[in-house]
Amino acid sequence: ALCALRRSCCLVNPFLKILLFQLLGLSIATLSTVTHYGLHFTLISNISLESNSYRVIHHAAFYFGICLSMTLILAALLSSAATVRESPCLTAGGFFCFALAFWGLIPAACWRYTHSTEVEDSMMDVYDLVYEEVRRNTSSFRRHELTAIHEAFLCCGKHSPFGDTANVESKTCPPGPARDAGQDCLQEIQDFLKKHMDFISTILGVTIGFTV
Repeated sequence: ALCALRRSCCLVNPFLKILLFQLLGLSIATLSTVTHYGLHFTLISNISLESNSYRVIHHAAFYFGICLSMTLILAALLSSAATVRESPCLTAGGFFCFALAFWGLIPAACWRYTHSTEVEDSMMDVYDLVYEEVRRNTSSFRRHELTAIHEAFLCCGKHSPFGDTANVESKTCPPGPARDAGQDCLQEIQDFLKKHMDFISTILGVTIGFTV
């Protein structure tokens, strides 16, 4: 009975770690799904031109996040089976999956800090393009797209050096506090993306730490 109690106590700690990795994998999968299918991101992706890099980043981040989450979950499942069966093969498979996850997490973390401004600039370029086309009255369809951006980000127009923005904002800004306060959409996009990127950095940091 004492040996069985010791064995069960030894299994508790590994199973807690395995459960933690499963939760981290599910968190990364959820974050990737929100990033790909969230209103703010899909709206910008659908509007962006082929020459804009945002659409490529948008899809690449989703598929990379899903693959990474599946690798972590698989590693946790293999480790769980290896703990129960005491199988060297399953243990080796679990460590291999953890190694793959680690070598995926490190480039992702580095890319987050070296290319963060690229995502921000590409999103704001999309807004600038739509805004200027509406200001020049070159496309009525763009007016609907600009209105959708204003409603999604709860903002209204931008500070343009060319002036003549009141007409654009009166037609595309939904009534509410954002319109009354004249909240700059470029600043709102920047703030929204910063919060999202900070959350991604936290998830990546925690996952890297526990993987090590």
